Formats: sequence, structure tokens, C-alpha cells
Amino acid sequence: MRRPDLESVPPFYQGYVNHVKDADLLEVLAASNVAMLHVVRGIPESHGSFRYAVGKWSIKELLCHVIDAERIFAYRALRFARNDKTPLAGFEEADYAVQANANGRTIVQLAGEMERLRTTTIDLYKTFTDEMFLRTGTANNTTLSVLNLGYIIAGHETHHRKVLEQRYLTALK
Repeated sequence: MRRPDLESVPPFYQGYVNHVKDADLLEVLAASNVAMLHVVRGIPESHGSFRYAVGKWSIKELLCHVIDAERIFAYRALRFARNDKTPLAGFEEADYAVQANANGRTIVQLAGEMERLRTTTIDLYKTFTDEMFLRTGTANNTTLSVLNLGYIIAGHETHHRKVLEQRYLTALK
């Protein structure tokens, strides 16, 4: 798989892509998920509601956000790969987090869901041809390519793993 051309990545997403830009897409999708699951599976259930600061998501809410975002990014990639030119709406992550039923789920359940979701995301990306990877579409008034969406998925997860490690888990020590 080609690596993304950062010139073609919208500025909002460049920070995510910078986490993973130097690796093969399928490898980085697999590796970022392995690293995230290693961290998540080490979090005791008793810490699932922990927030490192007032107004921040709980650990479970953060995990639900990562899941929701991956589903949306993968859906966008599917639409664009199929050459669907319909502009897609954005999503309000804060509103999604409130509605995700994070506290009604366990960390073990969320980790399992993250693992299964990534498997299906990789399966989807394996079906794309070189031509499909280059296709673009519009989401939230931003032009994105199928290839860049794959790197955004992996980089977004990597970003949130680092937030978990650096802000949540260090505050719990």
C-alpha cells in the first residue's frame, strides 16, 4: 500500500496521520490495534469511569469514541471507494459520546468490539484496488481519499492510545 501524501491530508487529520505515516497501511492498521488492545486489556474494570480532569471523557467513553470514529471513517472509505460522490455529513463526537452507553458496557466488551471492528476494517481495505485507494469524496465539507482515511483510522487510534497512557493511566498511578 502506498503511504499517504501529507499534502493531500486535510490539516485537521495530519496529526493523526503523522503517528503512522511511515508504515504499510494494512500493517499499521493491525499494529495500532494490537498496541491499543494491549493497553486496554490492562485497565481494571474499576477504572472504566475514571476521568483525568473535569469535563474529560471517562476511559470507557474514550474507547467508545474510538470505536464510533472508526466505524464512521470506514463507512466513508466504503462510500468513496464505490465512487459515491454524495457529500457526507460530519458527526459531533461529544454528542456521540453521551449516547454511546459507555457505562452500560465493560472494558472487556469494549476491547472485544475494538478487535472485531478492526478485523472488519482490515477486511474492507483488503478489497480495495489501487484505483479505489485514490478515490476521494467529501465528508464534513472536507475532501478525503480512501487511502488517507485508512491512515486516519490507525492514527486516530494511536493518538487516543497515547492519551490513555499519558493522561489517564499516569494519573491513576
